[in-house]
Amino acid sequence: MKVILASGSPRRRELMEMLGIRCKVQASGAEEVVTSAEPEKVVEELSRLKCLDKTALIREKMQQADAVVIGADTVVAFEGEILGKPKGIEHARSMMQQLQGRVHQVYTGVTIAVTEGDAKRVVSFCDRTDVEFYAMTEEEINGYLALEKEGEAPVWSDKAGGYGIQTVFGTKFVKGIQGDYYNVMGLPASRVYHELKNLGVLE
Repeated sequence: MKVILASGSPRRRELMEMLGIRCKVQASGAEEVVTSAEPEKVVEELSRLKCLDKTALIREKMQQADAVVIGADTVVAFEGEILGKPKGIEHARSMMQQLQGRVHQVYTGVTIAVTEGDAKRVVSFCDRTDVEFYAMTEEEINGYLALEKEGEAPVWSDKAGGYGIQTVFGTKFVKGIQGDYYNVMGLPASRVYHELKNLGVLE
């Protein structure tokens, strides 16, 4: 059965490949509208929105196509407030100052839709990981904010909370985590694998 990842995130695609699941990437273009301010509900709503939007488009184009569509959304939250992607270097600096030396949460919502003929089964869930940073000096924060590859955007610019755990930042400043490491990268991979097994998609 065809597996479609309704996300343009290269990290999510890599994690699906690590699971040994070949998938086609077709990012959802659905407008992100949520009815909740609670991080865990926000990510579940958005993952469902992206997944079902792509499922509907596939059915419209291919009619009764059998497929598995996976939608996902990740947010970083600190003291209940969602921290999105930095809007600029000063916003990124503010995030680092908030998070350094403290514990914050990363939530990823996932929705899996399995369509077979006219039947459709949908499962949604949220995974949470607590992440603790070491204390950082202003010099260390400035050094991180200055990191960028030649001809590319700064490393903090496209990441929720302003950091990626799999980068040099995570190597230096993540003191510990409680929960799924891969969830912080954008997909609770093992949970996805077992949900797919439970849905009978994988043998």
